[in-house]
Amino acid sequence: MAHLARLVLTLAAAALAHATVEVMKDVTLGFGEALQHCRETSQLTEEKMEEFFQFWRDEFKFEHRELGCAIQCMSRHFNLLTDSSRMHHENTDKFIKSFPNGEVLARQMVKLIHSCEQQFDHEEDHCWRILKVAECFKIGCQAQGIAPSMEMIMAEFIMESET
Repeated sequence: MAHLARLVLTLAAAALAHATVEVMKDVTLGFGEALQHCRETSQLTEEKMEEFFQFWRDEFKFEHRELGCAIQCMSRHFNLLTDSSRMHHENTDKFIKSFPNGEVLARQMVKLIHSCEQQFDHEEDHCWRILKVAECFKIGCQAQGIAPSMEMIMAEFIMESET
């Protein structure tokens, strides 16, 4: 009986982990919809825009200020920032919850972003600060096992482009 209970708990944990990764994929793709809108505003070249789609790859480099400016613009597009370019907690929570099963990740993501913001709050340049926060967020998601794989993102991209 104890083995069965352990198996059920293991399967439930695996299902939850898959669900959170699935939610993160949906949030990533939803957030990415603002990229084209923000390309010119943030002076993002076509090449840098292509790089942006590699965000979840281990090799992705957080070294170009314009990527931070693009993330800032995208965040503003969805009303996720305050006037001081800090995360708007309530709006971010609502944004994440707007995706299927988003409620399973909303609090965790807001907490992670907030923690990252606190680490880089001293950075006065909003674009650089937001870029560093994004890097911290990605590392945190990977450490917590909620980061989607690039294969998952690309498969979804292909499916969406075919419809």
